[in-house]
Formats: sequence, structure tokens, C-alpha cells
Amino acid sequence: MLLDPLRIPEDAWSHGAVLTALAARDIGALFRLIASLTGASQSQIGAAVGLEQGYVSRIMAGRKVTSIDVLERIADGCRIPNQARITMGLAPRQATSPATPGRLTPGGLTPGRPSEPPANRTWQDDVRSAAELWRGDVNRRDVLRQVAFHTAGYTLPALRWFTAPDPAPVTQPGRNAIGQPEIDTIRAMTATYRQLDNQYGGGHARDTVARYLHQEVTPLLTDGRFDHPTGQRLLGAAAELAQLAGWQAYDTAQHGIAQRYLTLALDFAHAAADDGLGAEILAAMSHQATYLGHTTAGLDLARAAGQTAHRAGLPALTAEAHVMQAHALAKANDERACATALHKAEQALDRADRSTDPQWLSYFDEAYLSAKFGHCFHALGRNTHAERFAARSLRMNDRFVRGKAFNLALLANIHAHQGQPERACNVGAQALTLTTQLRSTRAVRYLRDLQTQLAPHRRLPAVRHFTGRINATLGPRR
Repeated sequence: MLLDPLRIPEDAWSHGAVLTALAARDIGALFRLIASLTGASQSQIGAAVGLEQGYVSRIMAGRKVTSIDVLERIADGCRIPNQARITMGLAPRQATSPATPGRLTPGGLTPGRPSEPPANRTWQDDVRSAAELWRGDVNRRDVLRQVAFHTAGYTLPALRWFTAPDPAPVTQPGRNAIGQPEIDTIRAMTATYRQLDNQYGGGHARDTVARYLHQEVTPLLTDGRFDHPTGQRLLGAAAELAQLAGWQAYDTAQHGIAQRYLTLALDFAHAAADDGLGAEILAAMSHQATYLGHTTAGLDLARAAGQTAHRAGLPALTAEAHVMQAHALAKANDERACATALHKAEQALDRADRSTDPQWLSYFDEAYLSAKFGHCFHALGRNTHAERFAARSLRMNDRFVRGKAFNLALLANIHAHQGQPERACNVGAQALTLTTQLRSTRAVRYLRDLQTQLAPHRRLPAVRHFTGRINATLGPRR
């Protein structure tokens, strides 16, 4: 089965052909040998190392792998022991104690794989990883775009967030002095890109954000000269922009890339000692995991966000974390626990003094909360409650065009489930009008879901006309 772990015999790493493949970094030969030794399929190998099956196939057919980051991912996924890693030209991993694979528990976090990055990872290591990611993204490296989303990819970053020692001083004797003006520029650009994201969708400026990170932010982090307070503020600003880039990739269904951006953003937030931003990033991770159907990971990440938000002393952020928990619980059909989480979210938001919130949290308001309530009740089949909250969510700031398209599609889906196809079409038409202004795969998906819900009523003139508009605007369904 695809989800079965890849079990490679320990003595395989002393096999002559395997050692030859490792020494030559011939990953195609290595994958072929693994398949021969274990009977694993390309999909199983891909799942273990976090690469799409099609890309594994091309590697096995002779495509070279040269990225150190991807080689490290493959070494970790195959659990290559240290001596074999050295043969590959990779640094050995520090030993770690055994733990339950890939599981974040409410009371603590456990690592996903026995072979993990060293616990003494530095902020400079994070910068190097980020610089490689941003460069690869700008250059549209095929290997980066073939990286698949994997829930285990969020386990270790979340573990590091809670268990890593206090970060080392963020100071650097670089060539160019960095001060507050450079940091303010990053934050101003982030605010502009965030506004564009809300108004036009993640696909509108995603490439531009990646280029800005690569061309403008990387030199500040790698060549800058700064003291510790300045360095922390610089990393915090970079984390905020990287988090936005991850959110944009998520919105355009580039889920593996989104996971990489959010992971590095969380590492930056840790080095910057910014609990508030760390909680926001963990909440974004939870959002993505739940959206992709990984409700257990979504719930664990939301709980981690809640613990961090409480530590940061931001009740509005605590409310957001409770809402993310509720959504994961609703998807898991745990109605009682979902209701408890929603109640806690309301209580936390009532306590919040919004005047002290960071700017990046301004989107979380009564309308956003109502939309999440609507999603939860809709997932639980409580569509009367869902309709009330979905309608309330439309009392929102008009600058959130994508959010309004989402909320309209939610309300239309609820009407369809209630057996009211004409109302669903009327509201769905408004969502479609807004979606035409967006570059958002999620917005398209919500409309396609509505189209599916309306299929039993396809003979009705209103439904036939509306679904025809969807196909004419978005293209026929594949």
C-alpha cells in the first residue's frame, strides 16, 4: 500500500551496487535498487521522500538530481545511515531517540523520522535553506515544483518550535550595514503584496514575491552587518514575507512549495523570538493540512498554534487557533469537540484588545470568524446554522475580494445542500463574478464543488444556465 513505510534492509547500505550509486549520487540507480530490494512502487518511494510519483519515474529513467536540499530529503526519506550519507557526500545526522513516526500530540510533539536534522541547527542554516528555496523558485527549478506535500514535513518544524534551545544571537559582521530603513522597506512591501493577495488571489503576485525575496532579502540576510536586535527584526520581517509567499503558493495549489515556505518562515520566526508570528504560521500550516484532508495533522498544528498564541498574549490569535481546531474537528465529524472549540474562539475574541494586534492579524474579524463557523456547521451537516453564519460573513470589508468569493461560494453550497438550487445559482453567480477577477485555485475549487452539488438539478433552467456560465468562464470540467 502507498501509505506503508518504505522498509529498506539495513544491510542494503553495504551492498556494492548501492554504494556505487551513492558515491556517484546516481539517484535513479538508487531508486531502481530500492525497488528491486523491497518491491516498492514509484508511488511508495515518492511518498517516503516527498516527491511526486511522476518525478520519481523521471529520476529512475535517468534524470539527474543535483540539489543538496533534495538529496537531503531523499537521504532522510530512505533513512540512509550516516556512513552511507558520507559516501554520498552529505553531512552525517545526529542520533535521536526513537519516537512515534509523524505524530504531533496535544501534550507534546514527536519527530516524524529517526534520521532528523541536527538539534543545533542555526539561523544561518535556515538562511542558506531559504536562499536556495527562493532561488530555485525564481528559476522555476523542476525539482522544486515536483516536491509533494507530506504531513510529516510539518512534524519536525513544529517539534523544533517547541523544543529547540533559545536561539543564538542573530548578529553578523557582513559588508553592508543593515538598519531599520531596510526592515521597514520589507514590511511595507509585505503589506502591499498582502493587499494584492487579498484583492486578486495568490497567483497574481506570487512570482513577484519570490523574486523580491531572492533579489532583495537574500543579500540582506547573507551579506548584511547587524547587531542582535536588528538581526531579530530583520528575520521577523523576512518570516512574515515568506509566510505570505507560502500562503500564495497554497492558494494556487502548489502545496509542496507552500509547505517549504511556511516551514522556513516558522524557523525564521523562532530565531526572531516572535511567538505571535510563529502562532500565525502554525495556524496557516493547520489551515493547509485540513484543506487537504489531513485532519489529524490540522488539529495538532492548530493546538500548537493555540499554545503559542497564549504564550504570545494575543487573544485574537488564540481565537484563530481555536477556530482552526474547530474546523479540523468538524471535518473529522466530532461535533461536540468542535462546538467546544468554537465557544472558546468566541470567548477569546471577546477578550481581545484589537488595538494591540500586529498588522498582519487585521484580517481576523467577526466576518472571518462567522465564515469559519459556517464552514464548521456545513461540514457537520448543520446547514441551518451554517446558512446563518455564512450570511453574516458577507458583512465584510470589500477589500477582501478573495474572501468574499469564498464566503459567497460557501453560502451557495449550503443552499444547494438544502435543496434550494435556484438560490444556490443566484449566490453562486456572484461568487463566479468575483472569481473571474482572481488567480486563486481555491476559489475555482469551491465553484467546482458547487457545480457538483447542483448536478442532480441539472435539468432546471437556472442550474443549466449557471453551470454553463461556469464552464464558459473556467473551462469545461476535466
